[in-house]
Amino acid sequence: MDRSARALILAALFVSIPAFAAETPAFSPQLKALDAQAGKWVYHGTTAATPKDKAGTFTWNEDCDWSANKLFLMCSFDNDWSGQKVRSLVVDTYNDHDKTYWHYEMFASGTSGDKPFVSKMTVAGDTWTEYGEDDDGGKKSYDRIVYQYVSATRVTVKIEVSSDKVHWTTVVQGVGDKQP
Repeated sequence: MDRSARALILAALFVSIPAFAAETPAFSPQLKALDAQAGKWVYHGTTAATPKDKAGTFTWNEDCDWSANKLFLMCSFDNDWSGQKVRSLVVDTYNDHDKTYWHYEMFASGTSGDKPFVSKMTVAGDTWTEYGEDDDGGKKSYDRIVYQYVSATRVTVKIEVSSDKVHWTTVVQGVGDKQP
């Protein structure tokens, strides 16, 4: 191959690099924070006895990756709650219009699919907090799920419930480890 052919091929490559780069958008600063959860994670922990459930253990297998436009972090969950299998898809994002992080969870098994879990979420440094609201037979209750990233490969999690958003009771505690 002569020099002019090589120069033409190199020029074509350099011209096409920006086109390939344009196909993969960069993260906004708000979405970059969610990248901590990308990858495969395994969580283990305990559940407290409640009026509805007995104490037990849980294992969550979570696999998270970004949508093609890098606006949505999508996580598939395969969970075992003391022998009850729960499978779900979670989508986390940041909404530019209301300047809020959002968490959406849809269920395929283990609970009804007619009521996806939707919650506002705060991200403050290494702490993510989801705030949910339930209507259990006409009685309101509130959930708070707190993730504390203690390193790039370890996160603690606790789920708390409240009837008044003032007094919280921890019903789930555990730890998640990022898988290689």
